[in-house]
Amino acid sequence: MKQKLAILLWATDPATADRCATPFFHAAAAGAMDVEVEMYFTARSVLLLAPGAASRIFAGQQQTTSIGDHMRQASEHGVRFFACQDALTAHGMVAQPLIEDVSGYGGATAFIARALDPEWATLVY
Repeated sequence: MKQKLAILLWATDPATADRCATPFFHAAAAGAMDVEVEMYFTARSVLLLAPGAASRIFAGQQQTTSIGDHMRQASEHGVRFFACQDALTAHGMVAQPLIEDVSGYGGATAFIARALDPEWATLVY
């Protein structure tokens, strides 16, 4: 069984909050199984990395746990978050602070390297 998982957040968009929780559920579950997990935030998903942004988003009207809470749970299980610099630039976020859970920057090249590495499994949301 593979022990490394790279997750690409491409269509995970704060404007469609009902699709934002699942990637973090899966990341936290893998982390709880002692799998090394990296999440790559691209496109509009980088908006979740602005301080406070994900804490104001809920996957549904009946939900009491915010997307920010789900992100923190994943982080607590050792999941590392990487922000795409091109996406940050596209959304005017280059000079803005990011949440403390962000481990660094990583975009297309970093994710593709993981996808091509036989030790890593990949998921795309």
